[in-house]
Formats: sequence, structure tokens, C-alpha cells
Amino acid sequence: MILAGDIGGTKTVLSILTRDTNGSLTCLQEQTYSSQQFPEFDDILADFLPADVNIKSACFGVAGPVVNQRCQTTNLPWVLDAAELKKKLGIAKVKLLNDLEAMALGMLYLTADDLVELNPDAETQAGNIAVIAAGTGLGEAILYWDGNKHHPMATEGGHSDFAAQNTRQDQLLAYLRKIYPDHVSCERIISGIGFSHLYDFLCDLGFAPPCPDVPDSNSGIDRNAVISRLGVAGEDPLCAEAVRLFVELYAAETGNLALKSLATGGIFIGGGIAPKILPAMQDGKFMHTFKAKGRFLPLLHKIPVKLSVNPRTPLIGAINYFDL
Repeated sequence: MILAGDIGGTKTVLSILTRDTNGSLTCLQEQTYSSQQFPEFDDILADFLPADVNIKSACFGVAGPVVNQRCQTTNLPWVLDAAELKKKLGIAKVKLLNDLEAMALGMLYLTADDLVELNPDAETQAGNIAVIAAGTGLGEAILYWDGNKHHPMATEGGHSDFAAQNTRQDQLLAYLRKIYPDHVSCERIISGIGFSHLYDFLCDLGFAPPCPDVPDSNSGIDRNAVISRLGVAGEDPLCAEAVRLFVELYAAETGNLALKSLATGGIFIGGGIAPKILPAMQDGKFMHTFKAKGRFLPLLHKIPVKLSVNPRTPLIGAINYFDL
């Protein structure tokens, strides 16, 4: 049996599967947990695993940097160690992947129905593929092309510096420096919390009156979800501008990643946010900003940019890791 997991700051999904002689997979058990409700990953594992289960291999995509098969999760107080998991599970085949590394691998197994092409001028080409995903945090990965197949490579590119590109973004950067004086990363604005930061920035700027439907940050309601929902629907001008600015920033960083990885093979966009704001991702503004890299516009013009609407993508990658 295969044990696979997608371990994120918001939720953790575990799955047990079997593979028959033809290579077909059958899911025997799958469950989603709220990560924040558990002090340690071992508590989830103990709740999920049946007493008599016979696991042969285990692979987990984890939201955090994996170094020497050990990971301190970025948005949780958890430490995962492959050596300890091998002892706990009584097996030799255990692998920890960065969550975006798992997502990148999973993208290779998606069907056409799982993907939305954002670039009407896309042309299929061989080469590296870049993967970016805004959710609880901002993840970035690369699928390196060796001439025959792709290999997933983890990065922590989502924590690289935010670079302002116009006057409004200059103002945003100055605003964010007051909140994060040591370092303003892309993740601070291209992630779930980014909607609140952008909304509050626009309020501070006096762009429009505050929206009465947006709760306070201490209300216990998912403020970011409210802002994005009202913005996509165009029900409030301040929320709508926050979503427009979010898409602009997301597109710019996606273009940066494409250049850094020379992703002639395309871009995959994952994470939970993009499918929820799909109309704003499809209206052409994302692609316009993605391509706006001066002399390199012709290079980016024809790169496929595919948005995944399958939330199980990182889990699919973890499931298939040992078949690489």
C-alpha cells in the first residue's frame, strides 16, 4: 500500500492507495484535517492510520523547506523528519518533498479537464516548466527538462523580495515596509493574507470608502475570502481594486519565475486562490502583465500558462513520486 500526504498550513490531506499489476491506483481511504487543530503531524497520522495497515512506501508534500529530509513547516509549528517517519511506519521508503515540488510533479499527471489555458497565443514547446501557487503562502517550483523527461525541483522563491514596478506599487512597498521592516517578500501580498494587506493599503491611500461588508481582522471571519469574493463580483470598488492589484502582482511574479527558470515548456498555476478568482485571472490583465518584461516580451508571448482547478494536485504528485 502507498501512503501519501499533502501537508499545508491550512489543511492536511492523507490518502492510502493500492496499485494493481497494471499500474492502476485504487484509493482505500482518504481524509482531510484542519492542520491548525493539531499540535504535531504525528497526531494526524495516529488518527488516520488503521491499526493493521501494511504500508510499503510513503511520500509527503510539506509546506516548508526540506533540507536533508527534514522540514520545519513555514506556517505551522511542526517538524517532520523522514528518518523518524521510517521508524514510526516501519518502512524504508519514505520521502519528504516541498509542497510545490509535489505539486509540480502532480501537474504532469493532470488531464486537460483539470487545466485552464490563460494564454490564447500559447504554443507547445519543449523545455523547463515553472510552477507557482498562491494559497496560505506563495510557493514556486521548477520542472527541469533533461531532454527526455521533467524532474521536480523545489525552491523558496515565494520569499524573495517584492519589487515594485509602478507608482502605485511604490506606494504599496512603502506601506508594507511599515508592517515588515526587515523584509517585504512576495508572499506577504501574493497569498491569502495579501487581500487584507492590499485592501488596508487602499483604505490608507483613500482610494475608496471602506466596504461595510468587510469584517475587522479580529472578527474570526475569513476576511481575505470576503474581500476576494466581493472584488471578483465587482460589488465594492475597494475590493475590486484589491483583486485587480493582486492579479497584477501575481502575474508579474509569474513572469519573473518564467524568466528565472527559462520556462519555455510552460507555466502551471496551482494553489487554492486562482480557481476562486478565475474570472479575474481570465480577463486578459494577468497575461498582459505576465508578458510585460520589456525585451523579453516575445519570449513570454507564446509560453503556455495553464491554471490547475484540481485541488488534489500536490497529493497526486506525492502518490506518484516513487514511480519517477
